[in-house]
Amino acid sequence: MRAYDIIKKKRDGFELSKSEIDFFVNGAVSGEIKDYQVSAFLMAVYFKGMTERETLDFTLAIANSGDKVKTDISGVKADKHSTGGVGDKTSLIISPVIASLGIKVVKMSGRGLGHTGGTIDKLESIKGFKTELPFDKFISIAEKTGLSIIGQTGELAPADKIFYSLRDVTATIDSIPLIASSIMGKKLTADDDVIVLDVKTGSGAFMKTLEQAEELANVMVAIGKGAGKKISAVITDMDSPLGSFIGNALEVKEAIDVLKGKVKNDLYLVSKALAVEILTLSGFGDITACEKAFDSQIESGKAFEKFNEFITEQGGDLTEILSGEYKATYTFQIKSNKSGYLGKLNAENVGVASLILGAGRTKKEDKIDYKAGIVLNKKLGDRVEKGETLATLYSSNENLFRASEEEFLKGVEIIAERVEIKSKTLKFVR
Repeated sequence: MRAYDIIKKKRDGFELSKSEIDFFVNGAVSGEIKDYQVSAFLMAVYFKGMTERETLDFTLAIANSGDKVKTDISGVKADKHSTGGVGDKTSLIISPVIASLGIKVVKMSGRGLGHTGGTIDKLESIKGFKTELPFDKFISIAEKTGLSIIGQTGELAPADKIFYSLRDVTATIDSIPLIASSIMGKKLTADDDVIVLDVKTGSGAFMKTLEQAEELANVMVAIGKGAGKKISAVITDMDSPLGSFIGNALEVKEAIDVLKGKVKNDLYLVSKALAVEILTLSGFGDITACEKAFDSQIESGKAFEKFNEFITEQGGDLTEILSGEYKATYTFQIKSNKSGYLGKLNAENVGVASLILGAGRTKKEDKIDYKAGIVLNKKLGDRVEKGETLATLYSSNENLFRASEEEFLKGVEIIAERVEIKSKTLKFVR
């Protein structure tokens, strides 16, 4: 078997066998198959696509290319994965809610890159919180509390690192089989029983249209089912940011406000929709029972108690955030230059504006200003008067405000008539 023949076969539009896919993935990891051959293979897939069976085999080959996370924890284990968005802190809400109801969350999460944030960055904004733990400690915390989240460790899905780095420089990023296999290849390294995918669509998402998002969701759900998982996807809107706080410590504060029942905004509703999917797939009950359970855990305070317990077990202390010390030193208010209704609040522009303030990174090695970010004083559809504050910027470097304001305002439009604000939960793929 030769890499040349496999590349040619895919280039000519033929279906690859499982043995051919395994040979190619293993060869890429071992170095027997060179980067230029992998690049040619990726371009062939980009143009010719993959069948459902090929995509599943390719994903499993990626998942099996390195270490697996074996937890041996009793009970149902569930995970939620988002394709990335602005202000998306739903994992901080969903995880303690479902853990307080007996569903285990044993999660390895990533860091943010570009205008989308990462769960690990948000957690590291909490004083003392440890995202790097010995594996046995990670498991013991999950056993004790039902919830533990750490950064990715070990050599998980090394094939994906090779393919992804080459996709980034060969213009083969936006291929559904390659996107789906990258996401699911990492997800299938864990031994979760239930997976719920939050597939974002809109200006602040990778999939810009609902049709693209639905296609990706269908492929990933098919992969999960083919791998024996209970899985579904929720397609959610990312044309405008989720919630009102963007930035790491700021987002932790908003998640806490939701967990304490202080706010029931779009962030609450999307978190609820995702949590209900997890609970129903986990056998907790029907949709109505699961919706009531979600609300009950928030209203009773049990969800926040679970969150605090989990944070404490991993060395964190919420005192600073709870006392209001979660914002950077310098502030700047963006004012409206006209009256009307907020008809556009482009999520990508807001995300980039937050990135400029220091809340994100453009390269993996960049350092984050954990207290930097943006608080939206107005949300989509709100009435705005001339001179009113649209958003408040926070940064440890006041020289960054003008560039951030300029980027933010690129995504803002004030209109004469209020538009109907639709639900951010757009579609379910089961």
